[in-house]
Amino acid sequence: MLLKKTSLFQAITLLSSFIVLPLCILASSTDIKKIAVDTNASQPAKIEIADSLFEQGQFKTVLPLYRAQIWQQRKVSARLLLRLAYAEHQQMHYAAEILYLNMALVRQPRLSTWRQLASLAQRQRLVGYPTTWQQEIRVQIQRYYYPILQGLLSVAVLLAVGLMLRRRRTSQGIWLFYSVYLLGTIAYLYLLRPSSTSIVARPGVALMAGPGAGAAWLSTAAPGDRLPVLGRQDIWLRVRWQERVAYVRAGDTFVIE
Repeated sequence: MLLKKTSLFQAITLLSSFIVLPLCILASSTDIKKIAVDTNASQPAKIEIADSLFEQGQFKTVLPLYRAQIWQQRKVSARLLLRLAYAEHQQMHYAAEILYLNMALVRQPRLSTWRQLASLAQRQRLVGYPTTWQQEIRVQIQRYYYPILQGLLSVAVLLAVGLMLRRRRTSQGIWLFYSVYLLGTIAYLYLLRPSSTSIVARPGVALMAGPGAGAAWLSTAAPGDRLPVLGRQDIWLRVRWQERVAYVRAGDTFVIE
């Protein structure tokens, strides 16, 4: 009897910590943001000045301010990235626009952002921006990937607790169902997880058949080409290029995690 109560207590403790942990993390991040806001409340924020210039259509003036927010202040948000991409577009800096739209897509996956990217890539004749329905579904999955994953794991914990408490009265069919559910959750975790992407950063970047200057040359990538990262070997990235594997120097690309 004592052993059964101890097992029940441990299960409830595990379940509680699993559910409460994400809430604690969210609360902590909220407190940190509040402290940051209170610290800077006494002086006008540079981002507000930049937003005012953006609303006035002074895109050339706003570009260095937005860039400083991202690359120096490290204050990055999907809204800021989309505004910066729009300002770059107004100055006809299409490679920079592609980069910031890709960064915004990672932070906040949306079909509208992806379709804007794909349309711009088609006009610039860039590779790595498929306009298929499969890709649009993948973007939608990435948008809800973490909430769905947390829900799947929460259900897995609840089922595990129930099975542990009723293990002597549980049929093999229910255990089989739970095993299949776990396998499905693991498949979702690894097969649909967001992957790193490299954006070509300069013109004339060579795509090689192997990780070395002596390997066979495959093609030349253009600034803005999107190459999903498959791995890394020394200074080389192993990437997917037109349904085949290629290698590109890491210093010639900007990797978005």
